[in-house]
Amino acid sequence: MLSIARPQLYDGRMTPLLDLRGLMVELPTPEGWVRPVNGVSLRLEPGSSLGLVGESGSGKTMLSLAMMGLLPPGARVRGSALFASSPAHTLDLATLREDDWIALRGRRIAMVFQEPMTALNPVMRVGTQIAEAIRAHCPRLGGEALDRAVREALTRAAVPEPELRARQYPHELSGGLRQRVLIAMALAGDQEARAGSSAEARLLIADEPTTALDVTVQKQILDLLAQLRRELGLTLLFITHDLGVVAQVADRVAVLYAGRIVEEGPTAEVLRAARHPYTVGLLRASPRLVRHTVEPIPGAVPALDALPPGCAFAPRCSLRVDACDAAVPTLRDANPGHQARCVLV
Repeated sequence: MLSIARPQLYDGRMTPLLDLRGLMVELPTPEGWVRPVNGVSLRLEPGSSLGLVGESGSGKTMLSLAMMGLLPPGARVRGSALFASSPAHTLDLATLREDDWIALRGRRIAMVFQEPMTALNPVMRVGTQIAEAIRAHCPRLGGEALDRAVREALTRAAVPEPELRARQYPHELSGGLRQRVLIAMALAGDQEARAGSSAEARLLIADEPTTALDVTVQKQILDLLAQLRRELGLTLLFITHDLGVVAQVADRVAVLYAGRIVEEGPTAEVLRAARHPYTVGLLRASPRLVRHTVEPIPGAVPALDALPPGCAFAPRCSLRVDACDAAVPTLRDANPGHQARCVLV
């Protein structure tokens, strides 16, 4: 049975696995520096699940790449991203060198990328690609032991006929199977987890893993992630634009807009009583089983080099008042554990 480290306590609260404090990611452009991630502060407790929601261009994927040390060349990071790599050791991901990332990436922090056909090498067999992920952290593993580890990774991700699938190429698999292969690859690098002996918590980042899948396969992938969370003690950062999916997988939800968190709180409460107009707009624009009028949010996410001086959502907001243009609103308490970046809260 997998042994999970008991969470430490700090001032009466659980020590977070990941603690983002004013994290900024800046990218160079011909017009100057832009901030796709702008002062993000979040906490993920061990074993928890956080849904990160927003439109395309809101900064979700860039935030996840910062957590993996995979930012584009020339990017610079400010603020801190404290990660409890073991019960007694905390790292600041914002300051790590590539040598440090090689030891961490794929073992303590792993990512399931958005598009399997882009993330997988189309000219390499699936088993060979998973074997590469394993050898990156276990270079001495080879022969039958390596083949067995590949089969175990595929089996853990609920891939049927793992020996056959390992010999196939990505284009021979369905979209759902390709996504399972990515999940298998993300978790394959942790040898201790495979042996069921790891006492160190791990973070799995899933970047829109159900995009372009039909609803039946989508449900299977969500159930698989929930099962892996229970069995391996994973902490999950689930990135999506679909609030319906968030309701199924996340304990808490954070809504991102133009690089900033505009609302954050317990999933059930945010979905039932959203306090930021942008979150309300996302809910109104989401399809539901019950008959209702889908209302799209007018306009588009502003360009990062042309943000308004106050609230970034103000040009699209029907509740706009003069105070919205004066300065960027701070996060205000709507309820205990529930905050929104709006002057009307």
